Amino acid sequence: MTHSTYTEQAPPSFNLNTLITFADAPCRDEQALAQAELYTHLESQAEAVAPTKDPLTSLDRRIIGEIIEVQPESVRTIWIEGGITVWVQLVGGGRLPFDRDWFATRVAEVKATLSETPLERNERLSDELEKACAVFCLYYGEINWVSFSTKLYQDGRFVGFVGCNQQGWYARPRQYGLNRVAPSAEQVIGLLGVRAAVAA
Repeated sequence: MTHSTYTEQAPPSFNLNTLITFADAPCRDEQALAQAELYTHLESQAEAVAPTKDPLTSLDRRIIGEIIEVQPESVRTIWIEGGITVWVQLVGGGRLPFDRDWFATRVAEVKATLSETPLERNERLSDELEKACAVFCLYYGEINWVSFSTKLYQDGRFVGFVGCNQQGWYARPRQYGLNRVAPSAEQVIGLLGVRAAVAA
C-alpha cells in the first residue's frame, strides 16, 4: 500500500531558526518610520540640488487668495482640467473646482484692483533685466533691491550702471553723470553703446 503525505512549503521570507515575538512588532514600526524619514531626507536633498520652480508668483497667489477668500500662502497650485474646470490645490490638502470662464473673469477683476507689492515689482524688474542682459551677453552684479540698481559687465569689463525708478529704466556709463532713460531694460542697455549678441 502506498502512503502519500502532503506538506506546505514555507514562504521565502520564513526563517526557521528565528523566534518572533510580540515585542518585535514595534521594531517594524520603527523601521517604517526610519524608511519614511529616509525618503523625506532624500526628497529634501533632491529639492536642494534641483529645486522645482514654483509656477505661481506671489501676485498669482494674492489674486487666487482674493477670489476664493483664503490667505495667499495657503494656495499650493492650480491647473485646468479638460479645458473647462480650474482646480485650486490648497496647502492643507483640499481642492476647489471652478468654471474656467468664471475664474478668468474674476482674475481680471481682482487683478485690476490689486496694487503691485515691492517684492512683485522687484521680481518683474529682475526678470526683465535678466532677459535684456541675455540679448547683449551681459551679466550683472548684486542688485540693490531698495533702489533696484546694479552694475553691468561684459567679458569681465564694466559697462555701466542700470536701474529703474519712477521715471522708468535708466542707465549711465559712470558712477556719476546724467541718467539716460528708456521705457525698457533692453532699450536702456542699448543706450550704453552695447551691441546685441549676433547668433553664430
